[in-house]
Amino acid sequence: MTDLNGKIAVVTGASRGIGESSAKALDAAGARVVLTGRTVSDMERVAAQLGNDPIIIESDLAPARAGTALAEEVLRHVEGVDILVNNAGIPMRRTPDLLTEEDFDLVFSINVRSLLMLTLGLGPSMAARGGGSIVNISSIASLRGPLGRVAYAGTKGAVDAMTRALAADWGPKNIRVNAICPGLIATAIWEDNRNNIPGLIEQMEDQIALKRWGFGDDIGDVVLFFASDASRYMTGEVVAVDGGMARVGAAPRPKS
Repeated sequence: MTDLNGKIAVVTGASRGIGESSAKALDAAGARVVLTGRTVSDMERVAAQLGNDPIIIESDLAPARAGTALAEEVLRHVEGVDILVNNAGIPMRRTPDLLTEEDFDLVFSINVRSLLMLTLGLGPSMAARGGGSIVNISSIASLRGPLGRVAYAGTKGAVDAMTRALAADWGPKNIRVNAICPGLIATAIWEDNRNNIPGLIEQMEDQIALKRWGFGDDIGDVVLFFASDASRYMTGEVVAVDGGMARVGAAPRPKS
């Protein structure tokens, strides 16, 4: 059900974290993975761990037309795409009193505009190959109203809405579109704080029903599920993968 032999998968933001874990999961299932991101050296490190002739494409998704340009570059390397994992994005902590138009434009250009235009650029090749799967990496920020992240949360709400709308548009082409909302994932963004702020790990775990942080492979496994035939009758879904953080109460830890 998760055999991806002969499939071409594109993973944006593939140099580390969720993108790296997703690329490894897809490669292990047999897909040839196109890695895209800004840091070539990190993508080379990831590619060295993959077995199916990976492709590296350097790309900055902030400028105008960057998503369209990346789609064109991908199609210069491969004839078409079966799987697209839209993982590239930037976090942004800005309270409403500090948020500027420049901040807003930057986070929306990467997290929304380029995501959609890359998808639209690759969609026709996916349809020509008989269909495929698009997996958008959203965030529980779209589900629970985080403090100090109004613009970032807005981008992820847009991703969720676009996921459902594009699933409707492209369902007749046998293209499935789903989104994953990761919760607290121990990626490089959190590394300094996890190592240097006493008690942070435990304090955050107390907000999670499963009482642990997530890791890249917790998301990569769900990416593989959506990319494969295991999810063949699912489209337009927005799924939280967060240990219950967004929608489930966090009970106290059992006393030892």
